[in-house]
Amino acid sequence: MTADKDPGFRIGGRPLAERLTEVLPSLAKTVLAEIVSRIPEYGHLPAEELSGDITHVIEQNLRSFIDTLRTGATPTQRELDFLRESAARRAEEGIPIDIVLTAYHIGIQAVWASLTPDARPEEVADVLAVNALTLRYLEVVTPAVGAGYLDERQTMFDDERSARHTVLSALLDGEPADVAAGQAGLRLPPCYIVLAASIGAHPDEEANGVDPLVAGRRKLRRLRVELERQIRGTVLTSLTPEGGIALLPHETAAEELSTGDWSRLERILADVARTAGAEVTAAAAAAGPSHVPAAAKLAQDVLAVATGAGRPPGLYRLDDVLLEYQLSRPGPALDRLATRLEPLNGNEELLQTLETFLRHGGRRQTAAAVGVHPNTVDYRLRRIAELTGLDPTRLEHIALLSAALAARSAAARD
Repeated sequence: MTADKDPGFRIGGRPLAERLTEVLPSLAKTVLAEIVSRIPEYGHLPAEELSGDITHVIEQNLRSFIDTLRTGATPTQRELDFLRESAARRAEEGIPIDIVLTAYHIGIQAVWASLTPDARPEEVADVLAVNALTLRYLEVVTPAVGAGYLDERQTMFDDERSARHTVLSALLDGEPADVAAGQAGLRLPPCYIVLAASIGAHPDEEANGVDPLVAGRRKLRRLRVELERQIRGTVLTSLTPEGGIALLPHETAAEELSTGDWSRLERILADVARTAGAEVTAAAAAAGPSHVPAAAKLAQDVLAVATGAGRPPGLYRLDDVLLEYQLSRPGPALDRLATRLEPLNGNEELLQTLETFLRHGGRRQTAAAVGVHPNTVDYRLRRIAELTGLDPTRLEHIALLSAALAARSAAARD
C-alpha cells in the first residue's frame, strides 16, 4: 500500500479499519460459510483445504481490503500477485473461473452485510464513500484473479496440447505410443480411423475487408469442436485451415468396422462441414495404433486421387476410388494411358465436356452441367473421337477414356 492519509471512515461510531481488524478471524469464518453455502463447488472441496488454503486466501483478501479502507489506496502488486497465485491453484483444481470470481464478490457482500446495520445517519457520507472504494477494490482485484486463473489454464492447455501432439507424432511415425499416451492421460483405442482432409474456404475468408487468417482460424475452431463433440474419445489432430490429418478413436477393431460405422462417419463429416461453413473432402482408412502410418499414407493417397479426379466433397475410402487409385500407381502403363489424351492438351472445353460426360453419362445431363446446348455436346464428343481415336459414346471406349483421365490426373499431381 502507498502511505496515503487515513480517510477516517467510521461506521457504528468506530474507525472502520480498526473495527474490521478486530473481528478479522471471525469475519473470515463468516465469509467462508457464506461462500460454501452459496457455491456448491466450494462445498465439495476437502475440509482440510477449506480450513487451510481457502481460509488463508480469505484472510489475506480481507487484510488487503482493510488496508484499502485504511489508506484509500488499492492493493500493491505483491498483494495482487498473491491473489493471482491463489487463482492459479483454483484453475489446477478445475473450479470454473466464474465461480472463483463469484467467491470474491460474495466475500465483499458478507463484509458489507456485517457493517451496514450499524451505520448511523451521520455516517451516510462515509457509507457512500466506502461503497465507492469497494468498487475500486474489486475493479483492481477481479482482473488480477482472472489473469492468474487464465494464465494457469493456458499453461495447462499448452501442456495438454503438447502431450497430445507427442502421442500423435509417435503414432504417425510408427513409434511406440503407450508411454506418451500414459503421460497425456490417454488410453490407446483398439482402432483409429485416420482421416486425411482437404478443407475449402469459408465465405468470410474471401470477403472484402475481412482478415482471412482470422476467418480461417474461426472456421478451423468450429470444425474441431464439432468433430470432438461427435466422436467418443480423444481426437488427435494436426489440422490447418486448409486441411490435414485427424485420428478418430474407435472401440471396434479395424477389420470389424461395419457399414453402419462408415455411414455414421459420413454423417459426422457432413455435420462438421456444415458447422465449419466450408466444403470438406476427406479420405479415411482404419488401423490399429501400430499400423497408423500405413493408414495415414493410404488416406492421403485416396484423398489425392479423389480430389484429382474432381470428386465432390464428402468422405472417400479406397473402395470408392479403386480404379483411379490403381491407375495412379507409377509404371509404363500409366504413362501410356496419359498420352492417349495429349491431343486434347490446351483445349479445356473438350476436356471438361469429356469429364462431365463420363461422370453424368448423358448428353442432356452433360449439356446442363457445362451450360451449353446438347448439340454442342454432340459436336465436342465427335471432336474428341477425331483427335484421340476414342469415342466417348462407344461402350468399349468408355473404360479406356476413364482410365486415361485418371492417369492424366495422376501425372499432373506428380
